[in-house]
Amino acid sequence: MLEAFLVSTGLVALAEIGDKTQLLSLVLATRFRKPWPIVAGILVSTLVNHAAAGGLGAWIARVVGLELMTKVAGASFLAMALWALVPDKLDEPGAKATQGGVFASTAVLFFMAEMGDKTQLATVALAARYPSLVAVVAGTTLGMMLANVPVVFFGGAIAARVPLPVVRKAAALAFAVLGVLALAA
Repeated sequence: MLEAFLVSTGLVALAEIGDKTQLLSLVLATRFRKPWPIVAGILVSTLVNHAAAGGLGAWIARVVGLELMTKVAGASFLAMALWALVPDKLDEPGAKATQGGVFASTAVLFFMAEMGDKTQLATVALAARYPSLVAVVAGTTLGMMLANVPVVFFGGAIAARVPLPVVRKAAALAFAVLGVLALAA
Protein backbone atom coordinates (compact mmCIF):
# COMPACT_ATOMS: atom_id res chain seq x y z
CA MET A 1 0.00 0.00 0.00
CA LEU A 2 2.82 2.41 0.85
CA GLU A 3 4.58 1.51 -2.40
CA ALA A 4 1.42 2.29 -4.40
CA PHE A 5 1.06 5.64 -2.63
CA LEU A 6 4.71 6.67 -3.05
CA VAL A 7 5.01 5.54 -6.67
CA SER A 8 1.72 7.25 -7.55
CA THR A 9 2.76 10.47 -5.82
CA GLY A 10 6.21 10.65 -7.36
CA LEU A 11 5.21 9.63 -10.84
CA VAL A 12 2.33 12.07 -11.14
CA ALA A 13 4.22 14.95 -9.51
CA LEU A 14 7.07 14.50 -11.96
CA ALA A 15 4.83 13.93 -14.99
CA GLU A 16 2.74 17.00 -14.15
CA ILE A 17 5.67 19.42 -14.46
CA GLY A 18 5.15 21.34 -17.68
CA ASP A 19 1.80 19.62 -18.30
CA LYS A 20 -1.19 21.58 -19.60
CA THR A 21 -2.94 21.43 -16.22
CA GLN A 22 0.12 22.96 -14.58
CA LEU A 23 0.08 25.68 -17.21
CA LEU A 24 -3.64 26.13 -16.51
CA SER A 25 -2.79 26.58 -12.82
CA LEU A 26 -0.40 29.36 -13.78
CA VAL A 27 -3.00 31.05 -16.01
CA LEU A 28 -5.67 30.85 -13.29
CA ALA A 29 -3.27 32.22 -10.69
CA THR A 30 -2.32 35.18 -12.83
CA ARG A 31 -5.90 35.81 -13.94
CA PHE A 32 -7.64 35.62 -10.55
CA ARG A 33 -4.87 36.27 -8.00
CA LYS A 34 -6.84 34.31 -5.37
CA PRO A 35 -4.67 31.28 -4.61
CA TRP A 36 -6.79 29.48 -1.99
CA PRO A 37 -9.98 29.04 -4.07
CA ILE A 38 -7.79 27.94 -6.99
CA VAL A 39 -6.01 25.34 -4.83
CA ALA A 40 -9.37 24.10 -3.50
CA GLY A 41 -10.74 23.82 -7.04
CA ILE A 42 -7.69 21.85 -8.16
CA LEU A 43 -8.01 19.51 -5.16
CA VAL A 44 -11.71 18.79 -5.66
CA SER A 45 -11.47 18.29 -9.41
CA THR A 46 -8.41 16.04 -9.04
CA LEU A 47 -10.05 13.89 -6.37
CA VAL A 48 -13.16 13.38 -8.51
CA ASN A 49 -11.24 12.83 -11.73
CA HIS A 50 -8.65 10.46 -10.27
CA ALA A 51 -11.18 8.52 -8.21
CA ALA A 52 -13.14 7.83 -11.40
CA ALA A 53 -9.96 6.99 -13.34
CA GLY A 54 -8.70 4.77 -10.53
CA GLY A 55 -12.05 3.01 -10.31
CA LEU A 56 -11.90 2.32 -14.03
CA GLY A 57 -8.37 0.93 -13.72
CA ALA A 58 -9.32 -1.33 -10.80
CA TRP A 59 -12.41 -2.56 -12.67
CA ILE A 60 -10.39 -3.32 -15.80
CA ALA A 61 -7.85 -5.26 -13.72
CA ARG A 62 -10.66 -7.39 -12.24
CA VAL A 63 -12.24 -8.05 -15.64
CA VAL A 64 -9.12 -9.04 -17.58
CA GLY A 65 -7.10 -10.48 -14.69
CA LEU A 66 -4.08 -9.20 -12.83
CA GLU A 67 -1.44 -10.91 -14.99
CA LEU A 68 -2.71 -9.53 -18.30
CA MET A 69 -3.46 -6.12 -16.76
CA THR A 70 0.09 -5.92 -15.38
CA LYS A 71 1.40 -6.40 -18.93
CA VAL A 72 -1.07 -3.83 -20.31
CA ALA A 73 -0.07 -1.39 -17.56
CA GLY A 74 3.60 -1.98 -18.41
CA ALA A 75 2.98 -1.22 -22.07
CA SER A 76 0.92 1.82 -21.03
CA PHE A 77 3.78 3.11 -18.89
CA LEU A 78 6.18 2.74 -21.85
CA ALA A 79 3.74 4.68 -24.05
CA MET A 80 3.45 7.36 -21.34
CA ALA A 81 7.27 7.54 -21.24
CA LEU A 82 7.22 8.59 -24.89
CA TRP A 83 4.26 10.94 -24.31
CA ALA A 84 6.07 12.60 -21.40
CA LEU A 85 8.75 13.76 -23.84
CA VAL A 86 6.19 15.78 -25.82
CA PRO A 87 5.70 19.32 -24.48
CA ASP A 88 2.13 20.28 -23.61
CA LYS A 89 0.57 23.52 -24.80
CA LEU A 90 -2.24 25.18 -22.94
CA ASP A 91 -5.36 25.83 -24.93
CA GLU A 92 -6.61 29.14 -23.62
CA PRO A 93 -10.19 28.90 -22.37
CA GLY A 94 -12.36 30.88 -24.79
CA ALA A 95 -14.83 32.13 -22.23
CA LYS A 96 -14.07 34.14 -19.16
CA ALA A 97 -13.68 31.83 -16.20
CA THR A 98 -15.24 34.14 -13.65
CA GLN A 99 -18.82 32.90 -13.88
CA GLY A 100 -19.53 30.80 -10.78
CA GLY A 101 -16.57 32.16 -8.87
CA VAL A 102 -12.89 31.31 -8.78
CA PHE A 103 -13.39 27.92 -7.08
CA ALA A 104 -16.06 26.67 -9.50
CA SER A 105 -14.22 27.99 -12.54
CA THR A 106 -11.00 26.32 -11.44
CA ALA A 107 -12.71 23.02 -10.65
CA VAL A 108 -14.51 22.85 -14.01
CA LEU A 109 -11.56 24.02 -16.14
CA PHE A 110 -9.10 21.77 -14.33
CA PHE A 111 -11.41 18.73 -14.54
CA MET A 112 -11.89 19.26 -18.28
CA ALA A 113 -8.18 19.80 -18.90
CA GLU A 114 -7.37 16.57 -17.04
CA MET A 115 -9.69 14.43 -19.22
CA GLY A 116 -7.53 12.10 -21.29
CA ASP A 117 -4.36 13.67 -19.91
CA LYS A 118 -1.31 11.53 -19.19
CA THR A 119 -1.77 11.88 -15.41
CA GLN A 120 -5.36 10.65 -15.69
CA LEU A 121 -4.25 7.72 -17.83
CA ALA A 122 -1.39 7.07 -15.41
CA THR A 123 -3.98 6.88 -12.62
CA VAL A 124 -5.92 4.26 -14.59
CA ALA A 125 -2.73 2.23 -15.13
CA LEU A 126 -1.54 2.61 -11.52
CA ALA A 127 -4.92 1.52 -10.16
CA ALA A 128 -4.79 -1.49 -12.44
CA ARG A 129 -1.25 -2.27 -11.27
CA TYR A 130 -1.68 -1.83 -7.51
CA PRO A 131 -4.45 -3.42 -5.43
CA SER A 132 -5.04 -0.38 -3.19
CA LEU A 133 -7.29 2.06 -5.05
CA VAL A 134 -7.27 4.44 -2.08
CA ALA A 135 -3.46 4.55 -2.00
CA VAL A 136 -3.26 5.19 -5.74
CA VAL A 137 -5.89 7.96 -5.77
CA ALA A 138 -4.39 9.57 -2.65
CA GLY A 139 -0.93 9.38 -4.22
CA THR A 140 -1.91 10.73 -7.62
CA THR A 141 -3.91 13.52 -5.99
CA LEU A 142 -0.98 14.43 -3.74
CA GLY A 143 1.32 14.36 -6.77
CA MET A 144 -0.99 16.77 -8.61
CA MET A 145 -1.10 19.07 -5.61
CA LEU A 146 2.70 18.97 -5.15
CA ALA A 147 3.15 20.00 -8.78
CA ASN A 148 0.38 22.60 -8.99
CA VAL A 149 0.14 24.37 -5.63
CA PRO A 150 3.63 25.94 -5.87
CA VAL A 151 2.71 27.18 -9.35
CA VAL A 152 -0.41 28.85 -8.00
CA PHE A 153 1.61 30.67 -5.34
CA PHE A 154 5.00 31.14 -7.04
CA GLY A 155 4.38 30.37 -10.71
CA GLY A 156 6.23 33.21 -12.32
CA ALA A 157 9.45 32.67 -10.39
CA ILE A 158 9.36 28.88 -10.85
CA ALA A 159 8.74 29.01 -14.60
CA ALA A 160 11.85 31.13 -15.07
CA ARG A 161 14.11 28.57 -13.31
CA VAL A 162 12.79 25.07 -14.16
CA PRO A 163 14.44 23.43 -17.18
CA LEU A 164 11.34 21.69 -18.57
CA PRO A 165 13.19 19.47 -21.08
CA VAL A 166 15.17 17.91 -18.22
CA VAL A 167 12.00 17.37 -16.18
CA ARG A 168 10.24 15.81 -19.16
CA LYS A 169 13.17 13.40 -19.63
CA ALA A 170 13.10 12.47 -15.93
CA ALA A 171 9.35 11.81 -16.10
CA ALA A 172 9.84 9.71 -19.25
CA LEU A 173 12.56 7.72 -17.50
CA ALA A 174 10.32 7.09 -14.46
CA PHE A 175 7.46 5.87 -16.69
CA ALA A 176 9.89 3.68 -18.70
CA VAL A 177 11.33 2.07 -15.57
CA LEU A 178 7.86 1.28 -14.28
CA GLY A 179 6.89 -0.11 -17.68
CA VAL A 180 9.91 -2.39 -17.86
CA LEU A 181 9.38 -3.57 -14.27
CA ALA A 182 5.72 -4.33 -14.93
CA LEU A 183 6.51 -6.23 -18.14
CA ALA A 184 9.26 -8.19 -16.40
CA ALA A 185 6.97 -9.22 -13.53
